[in-house]
Amino acid sequence: MIAVDTNILVYAHREEMPLYDAAEACVRRLAEASAAWAIAWPCVHEFLAVVTNPRIFRTPSPMAVATAQVEAWIGSPSLILIGETKDHWMFLKETIAAAKVAGGVVQDARIAALCQAHGVTTLYSVDRDFSRFRSLRTINPLAA
Repeated sequence: MIAVDTNILVYAHREEMPLYDAAEACVRRLAEASAAWAIAWPCVHEFLAVVTNPRIFRTPSPMAVATAQVEAWIGSPSLILIGETKDHWMFLKETIAAAKVAGGVVQDARIAALCQAHGVTTLYSVDRDFSRFRSLRTINPLAA
């Protein structure tokens, strides 16, 4: 199963982003396909925080527009929203130890651990930090 990282979601939402067309097409293909795909809840939270932030965008997305975008993705019958389970600590601890991460990369470890716990094998992301998590294949679907 493929999961989508926050940065792809942001690019797919913000039309002024240079990679908007490629990101929007990528997410649309996943949403319209019959194969299961995933978004981790922390990526939903981060998406909302980024696209509505006036320090990031001169004209941020209004929260109503951002939440409507999330609802559109949730409307995909093949989407699985993934979150922490009762075994999350075990997956997170192992992921952090195996990748030897600390600081800000712990958030990436959280997403990688969620992916591992839910059977996600591939993460679509432009963030190279995910390459340190060996249990997860990271692909930049926007690379030319």
